[in-house]
Amino acid sequence: MAPRSFHPGSVSLAVPLFPDTLNCMEVFRECMEEPQCQKLYLQLEYCVDEDAVTPLGPDPRHTCLNVQNALAHYRPLQECKCQRGSRMELRCLRVYWTVRFPLGYDDIEMSPYEDIELELVRNAETSKLASIVAVSSFPLDGQNRCLKAAQDCGLFEKCGALRSEYVLACTKPASGSDHCNRQKCHRALRRFLDRVPEEYSFGVLFCSCTDPLCGERRRKTIVPSCSYEERDGQPNCLQLENYCLRDDLCRSRLADFQQHCQPSSHSPSGCLRDSGAVCLKAYAGLIGTIMTPNYVSNSSTDVSQWCNCESSGNKLHDCLRILHMFTNNACLRNAIDNMGSSTPWPVEGTPPPPPRPSPHLQHDELNFNLLPDLNSVGTEHVGKTIR
Repeated sequence: MAPRSFHPGSVSLAVPLFPDTLNCMEVFRECMEEPQCQKLYLQLEYCVDEDAVTPLGPDPRHTCLNVQNALAHYRPLQECKCQRGSRMELRCLRVYWTVRFPLGYDDIEMSPYEDIELELVRNAETSKLASIVAVSSFPLDGQNRCLKAAQDCGLFEKCGALRSEYVLACTKPASGSDHCNRQKCHRALRRFLDRVPEEYSFGVLFCSCTDPLCGERRRKTIVPSCSYEERDGQPNCLQLENYCLRDDLCRSRLADFQQHCQPSSHSPSGCLRDSGAVCLKAYAGLIGTIMTPNYVSNSSTDVSQWCNCESSGNKLHDCLRILHMFTNNACLRNAIDNMGSSTPWPVEGTPPPPPRPSPHLQHDELNFNLLPDLNSVGTEHVGKTIR
């Protein structure tokens, strides 16, 4: 059967990831089969590439705006979303942001990712997974709770293997250097967080701590000497955000965080979307990007990006807005707090696979027990590699 043409305002043939959600890659393929849509999209893609090299002047930008306005009639391109952690994520995000150039390109208030079905979140408290995520809230006879979460991770083959992978990537010095390869470290962290069920990864990230040893182990979970800290000190938060906005993945994860962790004083959870579980998923999505957040003390809710607002001049208010997304966010604070409550909620509604321990993974877990000692590469710092 011959494929249907992709007409402006038509309904896409793409199979949605969730009900009423269009996949940008499917929509893009349909656009490439329709000559006018293809022409407009490629022109707009050229605009994006040129602007990345040198900011466009008024006339070229006006031309690009006209192309964008013409492409706006192809509604599926304006309505499609991407799937976080999918094999085609980066290519999908390229499509999503291209059609928003120049207007809307810096709008990071709306997530480019498909919505998690809220019904799964609402029903999470009755899920069998609650007992797994709640491990940090149970008495452990003085045992380090984050160590227990790491041991549980090691008993699940995928969690143990991918955690071992990112620990190695974040501690191994790059060739010819005494510093780690931050890009490889970030990539391995994203693989761990995107592929391991939250029942295990959240237990490691958000384990509840009451003593310094536990807090320090949790702070070092993401190997911050490589993934988080800059050897040259903290940059200004405005500079950090600017670097993030130049990268499709970081921009997307930041937009996802801002949408799902937006605080509200009128919501029981403290979140505008009334779902702390979705906020935690969005927060975890930033780990492994330029805007990687982490714990900055032994407090369970004291988290921040690696930046400050010194020398912000007349942009101090804008800088504090970025910083306070993490340091003064009731939605995020309550979401992390609830991970240590007696009835936490996992994000996904699918039961986890049974643990599959192996001698190799048990050996790896012995290495994980020494994780605080593995967080140094060379002189305990990492070279500054923003991109």
